[in-house]
Amino acid sequence: MSDLTPPFRADHVGSLLRPKPIAEARKKFFQDKSISADELKAVEDAEIPALIKMQEEVGLKAVTDGEARRAYWHYDFMEGLTGLSLEERSGGITFSNTTAIPVTPVVRQRFDFPSDHPMLEHFRFVKEHTNVVPKISIPGPSACHFRTLAEDDHVALYRDDPQNMFDDLVKTYKKVVQAFYDVGCRYLQLDDIFFAYLCDPKHRAAKAEMGQDPDWLIERYGWMLRESIKDRPEDMFIGMHMCRGNFKSTHAAEGAYDQAAEAIFSTGVDIYFMEYDTDRAGGLEPLSLLPKGKQIVLPGFITTKTPELEKMDWLKSKFEEASKYCDINQLGIAPQCGFSSTEEGNTVTEDDQRKKLELVVKCAEEIWGGV
Repeated sequence: MSDLTPPFRADHVGSLLRPKPIAEARKKFFQDKSISADELKAVEDAEIPALIKMQEEVGLKAVTDGEARRAYWHYDFMEGLTGLSLEERSGGITFSNTTAIPVTPVVRQRFDFPSDHPMLEHFRFVKEHTNVVPKISIPGPSACHFRTLAEDDHVALYRDDPQNMFDDLVKTYKKVVQAFYDVGCRYLQLDDIFFAYLCDPKHRAAKAEMGQDPDWLIERYGWMLRESIKDRPEDMFIGMHMCRGNFKSTHAAEGAYDQAAEAIFSTGVDIYFMEYDTDRAGGLEPLSLLPKGKQIVLPGFITTKTPELEKMDWLKSKFEEASKYCDINQLGIAPQCGFSSTEEGNTVTEDDQRKKLELVVKCAEEIWGGV
């Protein structure tokens, strides 16, 4: 692994706690309607460089904007696609002890990727403000299908045969990959968490009740991702994050990766971020399916959901166990999820966040001699 060429031994999923000035400005713009979009952007532009600097200071070689311009890890990107809009509704997605995200995606026309998608500019900003590797995390193609209810799909072609939706999502994401490459992105992360959701008995049953075979969805989601990225330029690296939900330190799914591992490792992704901070993620046995070669898994033994710091001896013991299933040289370390998958953030402080990232770097240095 060269100095500034991914993959890295130490990395993180992408989202960070929103700085207070950004949180306040977002409230003024979206709720109070007391400032303009330009005024909100000015606050974001002033605060995000400090987030980037913090990541550099702890020793990370890949940095993001902390997703600080977003409300959600996925919906902000999805809303920018041609064909999809968000509607506010009562209720929300169920997490372990709460509900969240009272909006739902609605498909009005066939999918496409517009050349002026705002997150292209978000990436450019990071690239202009770092001397290490700029990365952006966006939802993978499965999010558009998994999160859309049948009654909210108004495209007859998609309702007649979901493969038509999958085909259009592949075409759309091929454009996504090329568009980010064209603005200088060499490290793109696709958060495709629904592989893990489809290993949860509750979510599998829910999809079955909708008339969708969860195992067929796993296979199709793997196909979509593989087809979307297979023609990427040789110097572009693709990461993929999988978790079981993250809202104010709560979760939405549980279950081992076993049922999806074969599809996961068939996607051709370069860097896998896999949640492994609690027993909810199951055992490490699925790592045995990682193809030998240059691909790397970053097991999330370090949680973002609680402030307590994991012990180095415990982390080393987990990697000793993981190395029974795959080559230690195909492993690295990252937190289990982002610190703020939604703008509300997890129940940790900015100091906790920094210490967790410092631990990620220290762990990589102790096990592999560097990041």
